[in-house]
Amino acid sequence: MTELDYPGDLLGFAGDLTAAERAKLAGLRAYLDEHVRPVLPDRWERGESLADFRRPLADLHLLDDPEVLGVDGSPRPLYRGFVTLELCRLDLAISITYGGQVGMFRTLVHEGGSPEQIAAWDPGILDFSFTGCFALNEPEHGSDVAGGMSTTARREGDRWVLNGAKRWIGNATISDNLVVVAREHDGARVLAFVVPSDAPGVRRSVIPRKAAARMVHNADIVLDGVVVAEERRLPRIESFRDINRAFRSLRADIAWSSAGMQLGAYAAALDYAQRREQFGRPIAGFQLVQQKLVQIVANIAQTLALAVRTTTHPIADDVSPSLIKLVAADRLRETVALARETMGGNGILLDNDAVRFFADAEAMYTFEGTREVNTLIVGRALTGRSAFTG
Repeated sequence: MTELDYPGDLLGFAGDLTAAERAKLAGLRAYLDEHVRPVLPDRWERGESLADFRRPLADLHLLDDPEVLGVDGSPRPLYRGFVTLELCRLDLAISITYGGQVGMFRTLVHEGGSPEQIAAWDPGILDFSFTGCFALNEPEHGSDVAGGMSTTARREGDRWVLNGAKRWIGNATISDNLVVVAREHDGARVLAFVVPSDAPGVRRSVIPRKAAARMVHNADIVLDGVVVAEERRLPRIESFRDINRAFRSLRADIAWSSAGMQLGAYAAALDYAQRREQFGRPIAGFQLVQQKLVQIVANIAQTLALAVRTTTHPIADDVSPSLIKLVAADRLRETVALARETMGGNGILLDNDAVRFFADAEAMYTFEGTREVNTLIVGRALTGRSAFTG
């Protein structure tokens, strides 16, 4: 069994995991190291999806093994956070490919769906026989989508007709279903529909020439007169407030993802520094290199502290997530730059890992709201004055 250690976690947050949780995470790491890690450089360079690893990961039963379930039938939030961390410690794309399904898509169904929908779809969500993704952003509306959504839904008897477009939708081309958010035709409500991805009028195309998260196939989606049955509408989502409520349990994920990527970048930088010799000795013995490694570990400690705190004390407001995103993204961006810098020119080689984290951090820095928008959200809360418009 792979030993579950976390070099870089100097404050020992992993010590709060139970023996069963540690064993499950060790099994996940062993699988990732044996099967996924060896193919990452070539697949990243080609921008090739990791979709073929979804079923094997589902077979590990990370979230439904009785050994890691509490009395309420769910795994502890701390353990779920470490699952995200472990995936991101290897690569952001494998985390999105797996977590977009069992995290975002499953949460939408559980928090927005009816009991009948949950009962019908949840087993397939967990074993990846019923796959899905979340389609919110639009070509002209990202951070401002709440105020400018153009996709519409018009009621016609017991069905709905959807028209519009979505952009940057992760996992869209490898999912059987798209949770499409649309504004009701009269503007009264914001609704969510589980749309079959092969429905007439749905067109999906992979966004090409990305320089970050290359193994995640973000897509453009066009919805042209797409007919969806009322029974595929998530009845407990009727506003952006409902969407925020649905995702409240996932608000700490950005910190866990950031911490995982930083741990991966740190491991790569430390290993390289111990192996690489300059001026007759390993560069790990140079003061400037040690300074970089110490700063990385300090960043990891700050980010893990945020992750654990927001996991053990769930967020109940809509401002704190913006602050968490700001800090976690800033610390990540600095960490991956220092890790790549530690390697000098060799840091831009995929075989040394750091450049994957370096490039993918740019995706993390932007998605879930740009830094500027999150700054304005926190600033408005602090001052009571909105600076979104002049």
